[in-house]
Amino acid sequence: MQKLTNKEEEIMHILWRLEKAFVKDVLAEVKDEQPHYNTLSTIIRNLEEKGYVAHLAYGKTHQYYPIVAKEDYKKRFMTNAIENYFNNSYKNVVSFFAKEEKISADELREIIDLIEKSK
Repeated sequence: MQKLTNKEEEIMHILWRLEKAFVKDVLAEVKDEQPHYNTLSTIIRNLEEKGYVAHLAYGKTHQYYPIVAKEDYKKRFMTNAIENYFNNSYKNVVSFFAKEEKISADELREIIDLIEKSK
């Protein structure tokens, strides 16, 4: 799987949510700076070339749909982030969020409980 740009990832989130969409449908869902229709069409075709989406043809119009599941992408994204930014250490990930005050002691206890129950 090739890495996605920020804009490609944004478009993939829209396609995952919509499941099937024409370019105009995706354009209607873009929240921030809306790209030109042709630009968005190019981004989606790039996603197809990278193997993330496929399409159904209706004459000259294409309806796009994801062929990479969001869960599969999330696993790969998180694995890469942990390898590249946290020296492949989940302890470093958790301590990072604790230091940034993004995770509470209660949440950490819940995580410990989940780990102990899964053993």
